[in-house]
Amino acid sequence: MQLDPLMRLEPPVDISRNDAAAEAAKELSKPLYGQAGQSLMSRAIGKVMQWIADLLDNVTGTSTNGQLGLFLLFLLFALIVVVVLWRAGVLRTTRRNPRAVFDTSKPRTAFTYRAQAEQEAAAGNYTAAVRSRFRACVAELTERTVLDERAGRTAYEAVADAGRVVPALRDALQPAALVFTEVVYGNRPGTPERYAVVVAADEAARRVSTRVLVQG
Repeated sequence: MQLDPLMRLEPPVDISRNDAAAEAAKELSKPLYGQAGQSLMSRAIGKVMQWIADLLDNVTGTSTNGQLGLFLLFLLFALIVVVVLWRAGVLRTTRRNPRAVFDTSKPRTAFTYRAQAEQEAAAGNYTAAVRSRFRACVAELTERTVLDERAGRTAYEAVADAGRVVPALRDALQPAALVFTEVVYGNRPGTPERYAVVVAADEAARRVSTRVLVQG
């Protein structure tokens, strides 16, 4: 009988049910899997171990050299690695709103954004100044607890959220949100006039009294 070329590459490998279970336990005990969360492992390890052991027991019972069983074992290990890494978030890409106010999950303080905006405006870079000043406005509202800390919030969502808490802010924030969106995401040029609209919104945010929030 002529052997398959792939079968001649390696010598036959015999693997028993107990050996397969031991190898699986050794692999799953590595720190990589523990980092993904003990709860995930405690729920899955029992069923996976039994599945591997039963499958290999059936395969090696019908195979004379166990190579097919070893191949399936490696395949299952690869599948487990992919699943665990996915659950741990390693293989996931972070999807952020493309029109979010902040480009980071940890925004800076309102004071920092405001100072940056003033420097940019003084240098004549009103496009950057509009972006930084509106971020200062939203950061100010967050620091005053008008807005909660929520990643990915757009300019219009900030207006809607702040307007529900302090309705008087809506008239000042809406034009600024429009300017921010057009300049930052619509390729409209920043101008002193547009920057002044955002400054007015930021000043309105700075005048919000926290006593209004407590009374509400």
